[in-house]
Amino acid sequence: MAEAVNTGTVPANFNTNKRLLGVVVPIGALRGKRKNSIGEYPDLIEFAEFAARAGIGIIQILPVNDTGYESSPYSALSAFALNPIYLRLSDLSSAVPFEKEIAEFDAKYANEKRFPYYKAAKEKMELLHRIFNANYENIKDKPTLNIWIQRNGWVKEYAVFRNIKDANGLKSWREWKKFSKIKPKDIETMWNEAKHKKENIFWCYVQYVCDKQFSAAANKLAEMGIILKGDLPILLNEDSCDVWAHSEYFSENLSAGAPPDFYSPEGQNWGFPIYNWPNQQKDDFVWWKERLKLAQRYFKAYRIDHILGFFRIWATSRSDLSATMGRFVPYSQIKREELYQLGFDDARIMWISQPHIPTSEVWDAVQKKSGGTDNDVYRVFDLALERVNDEELWLFKNHIKNEKDIVKLDIVESGKDYLLRAWKNRILNEYDKGLYSPLWYYEGSRAWNSFNNDEKNQFREFLEMKSIDSEKKWEMQGKKLLSVLVESTSMLACAEDLGAVSACVPRVLQKLKILCLRVVRWFCDYDKPGQPFIPYNEYPEAAVATTSVHDSSTLRTWWESEVNQDAFAAFNGSPSLPKVYNPGTAHLFLKNAAASKARFFIVPFIDLLHLSPKWYADDAASERINIPGTSNEFNWTWRFPASIPELGADTELLNAIKEIEAARK
Repeated sequence: MAEAVNTGTVPANFNTNKRLLGVVVPIGALRGKRKNSIGEYPDLIEFAEFAARAGIGIIQILPVNDTGYESSPYSALSAFALNPIYLRLSDLSSAVPFEKEIAEFDAKYANEKRFPYYKAAKEKMELLHRIFNANYENIKDKPTLNIWIQRNGWVKEYAVFRNIKDANGLKSWREWKKFSKIKPKDIETMWNEAKHKKENIFWCYVQYVCDKQFSAAANKLAEMGIILKGDLPILLNEDSCDVWAHSEYFSENLSAGAPPDFYSPEGQNWGFPIYNWPNQQKDDFVWWKERLKLAQRYFKAYRIDHILGFFRIWATSRSDLSATMGRFVPYSQIKREELYQLGFDDARIMWISQPHIPTSEVWDAVQKKSGGTDNDVYRVFDLALERVNDEELWLFKNHIKNEKDIVKLDIVESGKDYLLRAWKNRILNEYDKGLYSPLWYYEGSRAWNSFNNDEKNQFREFLEMKSIDSEKKWEMQGKKLLSVLVESTSMLACAEDLGAVSACVPRVLQKLKILCLRVVRWFCDYDKPGQPFIPYNEYPEAAVATTSVHDSSTLRTWWESEVNQDAFAAFNGSPSLPKVYNPGTAHLFLKNAAASKARFFIVPFIDLLHLSPKWYADDAASERINIPGTSNEFNWTWRFPASIPELGADTELLNAIKEIEAARK
């Protein structure tokens, strides 16, 4: 990859210090004046015209990277390739003979409340393939296409990857019998082979026309003075072109996620590989620089997804199912010698770092509580456990090294459930030989309960020292990595800094002039009794404020069924907010929140639509974009309840949005 360079500052007509109202939309949700089955890149122009009339200055979109037939925009097959599901087929000059088929496809799902992602993507790609095949001789030697390919070096890797993936029935590259492990020269060879040429050119052509349409829309928004804000997912699907072609940039044995919390007691194991930052640094972070250079082709600002991951990421073995056995990377790990200095000998180190299972617990879990037989219990002992001398204590057998090994055992389910719980019953985990990290729930372990108070206090102090040292590592890493992002582009960086935020994070964001994120429903003072909401006049200026996010319920649902209304009103000076959610409630809420000190107020479009009585769904739950932790046809397929012209004809809606925008001044 050629190194990207800083192209200068944000254009003068984009004043990113101005207090602006913005809106978040998934491109697929757009319904233009021409009916179609799914929103498309050119529809952004029509929506921008609506936004300009309403006083909206920022349009933020969810990620638009190619995700194949996976609906989640955060599960990309490529960090560079655009999603062809948003391509407008009728705008292709080579598509004229296919006008009837295109019209039929556009009309097929046009009236659906949510679009069927998989079906729409599959049918659109099949139609795009037919258009390409019919015009291949004219396309393959097209000068503009070939110049575009040369200027976008990543597209060759992507084309070869998609070509092989199709040939393997869309299986993950890890399941390919050939080419699962490749070198750059192998990709170049496959690119040049005559038998692969047509399909390679097809995938390049798809990206060429996607870029052409998206660039045209982005340029039009720039001419209108509207900031188009992108979304840059920090992580990539393991089954992606980038992980396949540049495995040196990733630590494939570790899976990224989030530690346990009130909502996810077992944490979140996303299944995405974490980055190998030392290897990326060897190449001067060229992969990230090229990624940002491409994003800048379209965007004037961008959201950095899960920015905490640049400081430290919660990493779990790819062989574990939950995230409870994870730890932060980097982390100041505990050396065996340090445990000796604390007074632990080898026997006690084993006691605190390996689960010790009493005989009686196995019998209780498998037989007494679950009705298992004696043979079921004996089978658990035989296949999974080995006795500690002559004691009524057992350790896991050496061949069991992770949660997946437990699940594979040919034992009753009650035995597996118990062993999975027992696997986490320890204070420390030895991730690397002689190096340990504490488990998230270590204070609930059998070993911890065997400590006396002095031992507990001593160990807590020791771990606090490790945490302080780790915090220094996180600040150093976050500052270094985010500096690369900020210095490589003129786009305004906006952080998604939700979660357990370390003290170093706001310091680094402030120093690098990266805007933080403040979600009204979660911006509370968690150190005070009752965890009160923080008043709008105390929001930081260098922030993006919002009412909801794509993973949360809508503002309507939150107000109707999730929040303590009285507690919220008490701390935000909103005693007049009605208990029932209606356009008046929405107007008061949004107007008050818009007046916060945050520089930008960018809300999901559905929260603005509730300013008009016309656009309320009968079922409020149907209005949300995604339900985290679930995989179904509902997620990521929300559509506008009406076409953009119909929304634009709603003067009550337009005037209400203008009043919200006026509160920004």
